[in-house]
Amino acid sequence: MKCVIIDDEPLAVELIKEFVSKVESLELIRTFNNAIDAITVINNSNIDLIFLDIEMPHFSGIDFLNAIDKKPIVIFTTAYSNYAVEGFDLGAVDYLVKPIPFHRFLKSVMRAQQLFNSQNLTSTVLTPKVAAPEIEPDFMFVRSEYENVKINFSDILFIEGLKDYVKIYTTDNKFTLTLISLIKLENLLSTKGFARIHRSYIINIKYVKSIQKNKVLLADKRIPISESYKNSFFERINL
Repeated sequence: MKCVIIDDEPLAVELIKEFVSKVESLELIRTFNNAIDAITVINNSNIDLIFLDIEMPHFSGIDFLNAIDKKPIVIFTTAYSNYAVEGFDLGAVDYLVKPIPFHRFLKSVMRAQQLFNSQNLTSTVLTPKVAAPEIEPDFMFVRSEYENVKINFSDILFIEGLKDYVKIYTTDNKFTLTLISLIKLENLLSTKGFARIHRSYIINIKYVKSIQKNKVLLADKRIPISESYKNSFFERINL
């Protein structure tokens, strides 16, 4: 696969260049320290894969993807995990959080190679070339204290809103405190089996054991159902 690297951090570029040199299936065509300079090259060259940073001055990686005509396979490389969902929504094959270990880089390249091979196979048999499938993530990263914590959606019992913060309770009887709005989480999780049942609570429906008047029982927790959310919740679970 012919690839380019777009990143404003010289050290990050050098690290990815080193990783690329270790993978026989990759051919590095060029590196860019800003996304604007890369637009013309991508639109006028047969580039198969882009290693793309998101947070860059003046013109972000997301701006870049929206600006180019050709859409190569994209692997995001960034220091910020909070863009993960948006990155996958844009059709990225993977999302690498810096500092990137080589084994994780290699796993991403293998995903890209599988997609690249499937596209070429489809083209060979003279059928229309299919677009890269959108990968629906089953996890999210949230900032908690001094680290980015990965939380699988399937491990979440419920989420409690506390003014500017939320507590994310998981099946291992732990919780993660993070600075994020409950509305943002509601929008993210509403299609993944979660329901807002109170101005302060979002629950994972699959862990509901019973419903008792204006409360739901999850594990050993009783979560209130407010009148303003009751009808939509009951319609959701066909009650």
